[in-house]
Amino acid sequence: MRSAGFRRTRRASAAAVVTALALTALASCGTSSSGGGDDDSGSGSSDPSAPLDPKAEVTLSIDCMPPAAKAAELREWNEDVKTFNKKYPNVRINGKSTPGQCLEPPRFTAMLKGKSQPDVFYAYFTDLQQVLDNDGAEDISAYVNDTSVPALKDIQPQVLDVARKDGKLYALPTSNYTMGLMINRKLFTQAGLDPDTPPATWEEVRAASRKIAALGKGIAGFGEYSAGNNGGWHFTAAQYGLGGDVVDASGRKAAFNDDKGKQVLQQLHDMRWEDDSMGRTQLLKWGDLQKQIATDKLGMFLAAPDDITYMVQQLGATYENFGMGPIPGAEATLFGGNNYMVKKGSSPDKIKAAVAWLNFQNLTPKKGQFDWGRRKADNLPVGLPQPNFFLGESKKADDAERVTHATMPVENFRAFMDNPVQGKAEPPKAQEIYKILDNAMSAVLTNKDADIDKLLDTAEQQVNQVLANQ
Repeated sequence: MRSAGFRRTRRASAAAVVTALALTALASCGTSSSGGGDDDSGSGSSDPSAPLDPKAEVTLSIDCMPPAAKAAELREWNEDVKTFNKKYPNVRINGKSTPGQCLEPPRFTAMLKGKSQPDVFYAYFTDLQQVLDNDGAEDISAYVNDTSVPALKDIQPQVLDVARKDGKLYALPTSNYTMGLMINRKLFTQAGLDPDTPPATWEEVRAASRKIAALGKGIAGFGEYSAGNNGGWHFTAAQYGLGGDVVDASGRKAAFNDDKGKQVLQQLHDMRWEDDSMGRTQLLKWGDLQKQIATDKLGMFLAAPDDITYMVQQLGATYENFGMGPIPGAEATLFGGNNYMVKKGSSPDKIKAAVAWLNFQNLTPKKGQFDWGRRKADNLPVGLPQPNFFLGESKKADDAERVTHATMPVENFRAFMDNPVQGKAEPPKAQEIYKILDNAMSAVLTNKDADIDKLLDTAEQQVNQVLANQ
């Protein structure tokens, strides 16, 4: 659930394939993997709106430094530390690459409870309340302005809003995603469909699914999750796409037992049983659909762009074979992502240094993670439509660089990029709600005679109980 809710768990398993070490010792360029110290000299200004004094001596421990297994990413991290230290020579960056600190929910929770998080720690959009409940993060509102983060005005408001509580800002983003419709371009072409124009409505999805399934050879036109909380997650995404909701504005009552909720389930039921275009193997969870589409056995499923990286790097697929369009309906789409927070109790200089580092590495077009020319030179993928949380001039600059240095056909994602859909955050108690909605999703995909009205009534009662216990 690295993005929101359940995606962190699946990414933990994916990342485990390529991260097998705990700490990586870095000798030169001001970086090491030892724990961060509290040796700030306090030589800088205590005024939070003032920039960090280059003479201030600060040590920052930061997690999610790339591990040795990711040699190119680690090399870029070290280069960024060197560049950062040219401006701030007295800021020591102690990078940590402990996988559990940025990928595994139980370890993240234990870290918060033990107050053992680094000075600058990686979190997920959905983690804010948990962090605040454990008094884990500093309010950085006064430290983040147009001077400390020049691109601040160009960061999507929704991305910053999920980092706020009661008007206070607790994090800065490093990545984001929005859900869309992933397609297998090869199967679209074989079925006589235009891969450059993915289906935009559920009616079009159903029609395309029938044509793809008609290819035979065990190929399914459309795939869907219905286990491991993944079905409820995708129900939410589909409901948002139709303009519906899962929880009402008060956060205390279920809102999915309506015509839109019925449409989501009825559509799946009909594709599964009337059209036989979804394949006969159901109760799928994260990873199953990726394997199917990567092996040309599935035409479409709801996904985020980062799934493509997983399929290429872990499943041996090629970037050229995938495309994306907006989520069907396009009224709204589920979004999520990751950010960094500053440990509660940090000194003003430490907070300023943290903001300066995060701005340089994560929030500046053509620098740090957005140095697409460098990433191409290091044989890393360039051209995927995420992270992409910029607007305005920053977006123009970043998009141009991404296209110039692309290592994949960016036109495959043009429909997704040129038709952005307003993102919408996950509901409260997301995982508990998703688990309940899994039952409705699995029922319509495994039982031809499933009673959709009854399924939604039951789910509504159960979700209302969950929300009442907040």
